Amino acid sequence: MSLITKLDFVAIPSQDADRARRFYGETLGLRRDEHADYEFWAGDTCLGIWEPEKLGVPFQPQKNGHLALHVEDVDAARAELEAKGVRFLGDTLDTGVCRMALFTDPDGNDLMLHHRYAPQG
Repeated sequence: MSLITKLDFVAIPSQDADRARRFYGETLGLRRDEHADYEFWAGDTCLGIWEPEKLGVPFQPQKNGHLALHVEDVDAARAELEAKGVRFLGDTLDTGVCRMALFTDPDGNDLMLHHRYAPQG
């Protein structure tokens, strides 16, 4: 049996949790957790917004660990988010296996829209 059985949540550091809550809920359209004001669901993964500085920890955005947010159509999702003011980092990438478009949340945390079109194997 594996020691680790699943991913419980991903911590999203913020300097303004209310702003982050609007971004993840309204801009990205993630489902808000019915039991927590600062938690959202991307499929089976919970994203928990927290403010490190309120706990005495210096704020630093999560960099180079992009959360790959699955979408069926990267170009359409990108256009929808751009219309809402989200700025993407460069062109949409096609790796020959997947398409991805990189962006950040208002706190500078790295995110991406992602769609794998080639079978895993």
